[in-house]
Amino acid sequence: MNRVRSKGRLGALPLLAFFALVFGIPAIALVAGAFTAEGRPSLANLSQSLQGGYLTAMIGSVKLSGIVALLGAVLGTFLAYAVVTSRFALLREAVLTASGVLANFGGVPLAFFWIATLGNSGVISGLVGLPSGSLYTFWGLVVVYLYFAVPLMVLAMAPALDGLRPQWREAAANNGATAWHYWRFVALPVLTPAMLGGVVLLFGSAFSAYATANAMVGTVVPLVTLKIASALTGDVLVGYENIALALSLDMIVVAGLVMVIYLPLQKRSSRWLH
Repeated sequence: MNRVRSKGRLGALPLLAFFALVFGIPAIALVAGAFTAEGRPSLANLSQSLQGGYLTAMIGSVKLSGIVALLGAVLGTFLAYAVVTSRFALLREAVLTASGVLANFGGVPLAFFWIATLGNSGVISGLVGLPSGSLYTFWGLVVVYLYFAVPLMVLAMAPALDGLRPQWREAAANNGATAWHYWRFVALPVLTPAMLGGVVLLFGSAFSAYATANAMVGTVVPLVTLKIASALTGDVLVGYENIALALSLDMIVVAGLVMVIYLPLQKRSSRWLH
């Protein structure tokens, strides 16, 4: 038994070495740089990252991510339910396959798609009479982010909805429960962990997005990812050259909080549905 364990540990060494090289060293460099100002240990970068325009950008990113997460969760859950309960297997497979593709469709191609469609000179914007520049705003960015958020929620909710057993509805009906009672006291408690986990997943996805926002709105909408890019290109005050690292550390803290919330919910959901 001890030999088997020793071989298992040795087999994990390449993975651990790769993890340390790809994630560990950059993380150490980031933390060290975030706590260094003018060549000496300091909290100046972190303090600066939570003030003025940087704080505005952080709030803007959290607000954008929260709205996208909530709207994407609602729309994605209803779409997933419609797909799961559909009698047409071909429709189900088509929607789930498309969701898998669209959930990973982002960056500059996504921005170009929307600009060519609903931009100032877009194909459809003139036909529907959209005001000039309406796409390049906070709410325009919300709509664009929903393009990958809704499919992502569909992928997150479809397995949970598949886990609702028909026997539960039948048992509820045999005990005199209405459809409202079934959803209120049976289905929703089972689906809530998966739904909340999906919301957190959408929040993290929107919070970390950069290329789409950069290509669409530039500096018009203050976002922390855009501030990091600006800081990396030299748009910083003297003595705060490491402000981008401090902003990145702030994002890591937020991402860590997201995972702390998401993983227990996912674990609880799996316990209910299996």
